[in-house]
Amino acid sequence: MGDYKYRKVNIKSVFPFLWFSSPLSPIPSPSSHCGYNGVCIMSTTWKDVQHPSFINFIACFLDANSYRLSFTPIAPDFIFNCGGLSVAFIFVTNWDFEDTASIFSRIQKLKGQFANFYVVVTLPTKDQHDSFIRSYFKYGMELGRPTFMPVQDLEMGFEKIVKVAHARGVCKRQDAIAKLRAEREKSARSLDVFIKVVTSIPGIDNHDANALNQAIGSIEAIAKASKEYIMENTDLSAEKAETVTKFFRDPKYYLGPKIK
Repeated sequence: MGDYKYRKVNIKSVFPFLWFSSPLSPIPSPSSHCGYNGVCIMSTTWKDVQHPSFINFIACFLDANSYRLSFTPIAPDFIFNCGGLSVAFIFVTNWDFEDTASIFSRIQKLKGQFANFYVVVTLPTKDQHDSFIRSYFKYGMELGRPTFMPVQDLEMGFEKIVKVAHARGVCKRQDAIAKLRAEREKSARSLDVFIKVVTSIPGIDNHDANALNQAIGSIEAIAKASKEYIMENTDLSAEKAETVTKFFRDPKYYLGPKIK
């Protein structure tokens, strides 16, 4: 009776969080043909138990999508580095009914070692689907940690791996670009305030303010700089350099001008 209930389970309804195989569009190539989307590191242990034709498929697929391939004795089956982000994968190409314990033991061990970790499992038959469901609950897996991606064939499984790694790398790059843009905007605002303060000094224009910013730096540093130091490190005249030093040290100057 128990077995019958397991056989009636619909894997898609039980695991809505799982990523299922579907036709995949080509991975976007970099703008420059001489560039790379990233690097794929394959476990030598995993490679040794796969059919040579499948390894050849992987090499060709990676080359077509601008990924470099290398072989190293790593713990996961694959590690992709895309846009500075590392993504690890276990790829179970042969679901062994008799060896589920070792599969999930390995998954439990590796999920604590990698922040970005996925498991791809090839399950071409209904019996394998059912066995996977039973094992998933039996070994107490936590929803989404890691994310499982059941697929029906090997080629689709590897294409899914590359798709996920590529997507995570793109998100990483976009996040980095957004942060850089925010930092630039903040810097521009700070420079604008700096220019307004420095050009409030009588006789000092935007060019002088930029020269002081590039050569000396902050307003605090300018306030401490001597007339000689300003003349030595900028193109300000002796008169302007003296005006700057007086502005920060003589109340007659710093209490008079106002920020424009």
